[in-house]
Amino acid sequence: MDQADHVSNPASPYYLHPGENPGLTLITQTLNENNYSSWSRSMKRALLSKNKVKFIDGTIEKPQKTDAVYDAWERCNMMILSWITKTLSPHIVESVIYVEEAKDLWEELKERFSKGDYFKISDLLQDIHSIRQGERGVSQFFTDLKIMWEELESLRPIPTCTCPTPCCCNLSKVSLRYREVKHVICFLKGLNDSYSTVRTQILLMDPLPNVNRVFSLIIQQERQDKQTPTETKILANTGERNGQWRPDQNWKNQGRGSGFRGQGRGRGRNSNYGKQCSYCNKMNHTIDECYSKHGYPPWYKKEEKRSDWTNVNACQSSNEPEGV
Repeated sequence: MDQADHVSNPASPYYLHPGENPGLTLITQTLNENNYSSWSRSMKRALLSKNKVKFIDGTIEKPQKTDAVYDAWERCNMMILSWITKTLSPHIVESVIYVEEAKDLWEELKERFSKGDYFKISDLLQDIHSIRQGERGVSQFFTDLKIMWEELESLRPIPTCTCPTPCCCNLSKVSLRYREVKHVICFLKGLNDSYSTVRTQILLMDPLPNVNRVFSLIIQQERQDKQTPTETKILANTGERNGQWRPDQNWKNQGRGSGFRGQGRGRGRNSNYGKQCSYCNKMNHTIDECYSKHGYPPWYKKEEKRSDWTNVNACQSSNEPEGV
């Protein structure tokens, strides 16, 4: 393939789109002394999307000046250098301004800022196992935890088999499953105590669901917890607006109504209407039914007097024994 084909073929790493220029910002993150891991991951993804990652990993080496693709390589190399330096903090840019190759710049940044990884791994492990939900919502707590998981994974990836003949023990899958279980347990243990019931139910599942499924279950529980107090308040307010009825009124009505009173003195006109009690000299009952002589029934309260029932049914007031 000659130089013209390299430059014009969109599938070629040497191809540069007309819209690509040295001032293009591939990522918004700026490299400093503390974020190399996340910065390098984001930058590598951006270069991969541009089909330029081969210039920094050594796959495409610098050709001889007499080579047909040298000019195309030089343009791509300068473009990548510009893209990378645009995401560096000012004091870092000053220290790498004279680096001429994208591969050398990439390796230098890695050498300078990735050597403290063991300290970073130590801090991440401590934060992951001590983090608690606190005042955060479930979604925010899960997001913060997931960021730390991914950063730790980039620093300490799970090894894969590199044997010429791939093995069949599926050790990588087992390792991934162990990591998944660890994430689930870490997430559940960091939740507030209000999720203790659903947390116990999930931990009793066999097999344990993956962490995304667990997050879905917990977020549903959070949504339910937020709705329940609101629904209860609505029901209570509805009852207050509509209810002139009081809990003890039903009992009073039963006691003073025909159901209870009909077995005793009753309500309404009966055979004792107009008769006078010889014990208390009150009207509308006899000595055999006199409450003053034989005692008051459980439902009768003397302090209520007659005023409560005058409003209920005035036409029945004349039938009530006087002074009982």
